[in-house]
Amino acid sequence: MGQTDGQDLNRGEMTGAKALWATLANHGISTVFGYPGGAIMPVYDALTFYPEVRHVLARHEQGAIHAAEGWAKATGEIGVCMATSGPGATNLVTGLADAMLDSVPLLAITGNVARHLMGTDAFQEADITGITLPVTKHNYVVREVEDLPRIIAEAIRIARSGRPGPVLVDIPKDIQLAAYEGEIPAPQARPEIPAPSDESIERALELLRGAKKPVIMAGGGSLDASTEITALARAWDIPVITTLMGLGTFPSSDPLWLGMPGMHGSVAANRAISEADVLLGIGLRFDDRVTGRVNGFAPNAAIIHVELDAAEIGKIIRTHVPVRGDAKVAAARLAEGAVKGVWPEWTAQITEWKARNETPEHWGAGYAVAAVVDRLTPDDILSSDVGQHQMLAAQLARFERPRRWLNSGGLGTMGFGFPAAIGAGMAEPGVRSVVIAGDGGFQMTAQELATLKMYDIRNVKICIINNSYLGMVRQWQEMFHEKRYSEVWLGDSNPDFLKLADAYDVPGYRASSAEELPGAIDAWLNDPKSALLEVVVPHEHGVFPMVPAGAALFEMIESDPRRAAELKSQLAEAPMNTAQPEETAEEARKA
Repeated sequence: MGQTDGQDLNRGEMTGAKALWATLANHGISTVFGYPGGAIMPVYDALTFYPEVRHVLARHEQGAIHAAEGWAKATGEIGVCMATSGPGATNLVTGLADAMLDSVPLLAITGNVARHLMGTDAFQEADITGITLPVTKHNYVVREVEDLPRIIAEAIRIARSGRPGPVLVDIPKDIQLAAYEGEIPAPQARPEIPAPSDESIERALELLRGAKKPVIMAGGGSLDASTEITALARAWDIPVITTLMGLGTFPSSDPLWLGMPGMHGSVAANRAISEADVLLGIGLRFDDRVTGRVNGFAPNAAIIHVELDAAEIGKIIRTHVPVRGDAKVAAARLAEGAVKGVWPEWTAQITEWKARNETPEHWGAGYAVAAVVDRLTPDDILSSDVGQHQMLAAQLARFERPRRWLNSGGLGTMGFGFPAAIGAGMAEPGVRSVVIAGDGGFQMTAQELATLKMYDIRNVKICIINNSYLGMVRQWQEMFHEKRYSEVWLGDSNPDFLKLADAYDVPGYRASSAEELPGAIDAWLNDPKSALLEVVVPHEHGVFPMVPAGAALFEMIESDPRRAAELKSQLAEAPMNTAQPEETAEEARKA
């Protein structure tokens, strides 16, 4: 598609706007999510000449950028979105911050007022590059039309290379309209990821060979090294923990998998971290929700940190052996030097910890989420919004391969889940894209139901866990603010979600009890169209295990204190000569 004479014989005179679309097409960009406006109107006019690029009209710019994130997280390839100047551009800021914290390759393109108006407080003018400087990997203002295609190509390369992230390109309106007489650049090769040094690998191997209680922890930066990390763990026989962002890196069906660590991590994962003598972290940044109180994190362990971004090594947790470089290469080399571990006491202890993980048995949010995720296949994509349902899905879902779990990990963005599921569903139209949302978060981007209707998207399944509360905030207010429930009740103002779905021609189903749930799930999943399932659950539900803010992982609360109190009360009130069911007595002992 390269041009040598500045003319596109099929598309008329080449302009900056046309050069933008030509460059995107040349780089294999097939889908762009966006919303038009005055300052980007020439770009949308030029779009009509480039049918090879599909534009998806969102109903809000935040919906567009979250859909682009969903596309990127599911495929590992760059997601692209665009918006007009001023409020259109500022509506992308949350998504940019979200992508920055979760290392998502993203290109955001914004229009701006003409160059001679910039800095005059013109209509719908905003300094979007100044606003987004802290939440982008890089950003640009295009000052000359001759630079536009080169900048777009460079932005794509930067977003995808090294540690991925969002890049924003701001294009003044007169640049979009200007004649372009240059070539359309070819895709730029990704820079090679540096390999770890021989010295760092040898030091890591030395620690692993001397370990008695080793554990591997894989984060979001390890998703593309799943095969190598799985081989590494099995070669050494080392148990594996996958963070919220790393779920799917290691198959959950493998006996070595311990679950997720951190604030709502599994008993086995948090206890193993607290007792380990060597912790091998791969592709993670030791976020505060993973570590708990830093001086209580892995207090007995020597830390090996495999990480591409040098700024993350030693930033939070003291690192004994830094291994900077490609996670795939590092894991493969550590597997080559493996010595099959023999640690029967460690294995026995981990087996005991894993037995403490409980499956929800009583009607409530956990029971409902468990019933839904139990019906997913290994190929299904599961997105979540943010809150109790997110943590429950992360605890209860089982992933056999990476990029099947999409959530807002670092920023915790309510409203993320539904549009992300749309983006993922459009990226993989032959795969079911399921989203679990709360009644609060869903309403932040519910207008994207129109996107389902407009494009006749048939593979998105929406599950709303409706407890009539902002559930996670309510849980904290219950536990740490003496049950002063402030501004978390939604029950008197929530819509009828089935009527809302019907208004957009989306089929709706509802379950309000354990007896109704199986049939409702069947009808919802078997509907040939995208569909919505509302599960009405009790108002009060806690997510456990839980590590309170400021506590160490070993100080976790393993089970719901209310449930523990109920069980103890039941035992205390029972006649002395009446034997308790074995499983109930065991629950009470744990409590």
